[in-house]
Amino acid sequence: MRFYIQQHQYYCGIDLHARTMYNCILDQAGNTLLHKNINTKPELFLKIIEPFRDNLVVAAECIFTWYWLADLCAKECIDFVLGHALYMKAIHGAKTKNDRIDSYKIAKLLRAGMIPMAYVYPAKMRSVRDLLRRRMHFMRKRAELRAHIKNTNSQYNLPPLGHTIPHRSNPDDVQAQFTDPCVHKSVQVDLDLIGYYDKMLKDLELYIHRIAKSHDAKDHYLLRTIPGIGPILSLVLLYEIENINRFPRVQNFSSYSRLIKPIKESAGKRTGKSNKKIGNAHLKWAFSEAAILMMRERDEAKKFVQRKQSKHGKAKAIAILSHKIGRTVYYMLKHQRPFDPDKFFNKK
Repeated sequence: MRFYIQQHQYYCGIDLHARTMYNCILDQAGNTLLHKNINTKPELFLKIIEPFRDNLVVAAECIFTWYWLADLCAKECIDFVLGHALYMKAIHGAKTKNDRIDSYKIAKLLRAGMIPMAYVYPAKMRSVRDLLRRRMHFMRKRAELRAHIKNTNSQYNLPPLGHTIPHRSNPDDVQAQFTDPCVHKSVQVDLDLIGYYDKMLKDLELYIHRIAKSHDAKDHYLLRTIPGIGPILSLVLLYEIENINRFPRVQNFSSYSRLIKPIKESAGKRTGKSNKKIGNAHLKWAFSEAAILMMRERDEAKKFVQRKQSKHGKAKAIAILSHKIGRTVYYMLKHQRPFDPDKFFNKK
C-alpha cells in the first residue's frame, strides 16, 4: 500500500458519480473552503476550483468514472491522486454516510497523507487495455454458448460432440443430432452467435495487433519469447502491465498480479489469509493460462509441475509455475532481455 504524502496548499476531495460530483476543498490548516455538489461538467469543475488552482491537489476514489477527471487534471497541469477503493475503508467507517461526508473524508485523508494510491493508467494505452478486456468478455460469452450446446447434447444422451464446437465440427452435423424442432432451433441460434463471435473476435484481434506495434513493439516481442505466451496473452500482459518500472520490486509485481497469498499475522501467529481479491484479476488469469500452455509446449515445465505436485498437489503446483513465470516476466521487462530456458528451468 502506497500513500500520497506530498504537501500542498489546497486539498480537493471528490465523491465522484456518473452525473454528479461532490467537491470538498480544505486548506493546510484543515479549514473547509468549499463544499459543493455539481454536475460532472469539466467547465463547472474548473470554475469552482479556479480560486484555489495555485498548488492544488485533487483526489477521487477509483470507480469506473475516473478517466475523464484524470485526463482533465493532466491537461490542466493539476496534481491528481486516484484513491484505491478497497483500501479506503475510512470512507465507509462512519455511522452516517453520504456524498457530502465522503468528499470531506477524501479531502481529510489527502491532507493527512493517508490516502492509499491506485495507479492512474495513462490515456495513451488505456483504451486499448479496455478493448482487450472487452474482447475477453466476448470470449467468455462464446464459451458459454459452446457449453450450452454440450449441455443440451448431454440432456438428450446423444453421441459426444468433441472438444471444440464448431472449430472442427460441421455446424450442420451438430444441428442434425437434435431431432426436436425447438431444441434444433435453440442449437442453431447458439451456432449462429458463435459464428458471429468468431468473425468479430478475429477482426478485433487484428485491429489490436496493429495498434500494439505502435505502442511498445519491443516489450511485445520479449513477451512472445516465453513458451506458452502467444499473441493474445502477450497483448494482455503488455497492456495490463503498461510500464514495469511502476513496480519497484518483483514482490510488488507478484502481489499486484495475485500470484501470492497475503498472510495475516498477529502476535507472531498466522491467523489466516486476507484481501485475496486486491490486485489485477486479468494478470492472474494470464499467468495461469501461460502456465498451462507452457506445460503443453515444454516437457521441462510438465516435469517441474509433477515434482511440485507430489508435495503440494496439482493446483498449487500450477500456481507455483505461474508465479515463476510472473517473476520471469518482471525481470525480462526490467532488464530488456528475452526468455532464457536454461535459466528458467535451472539447466546446468
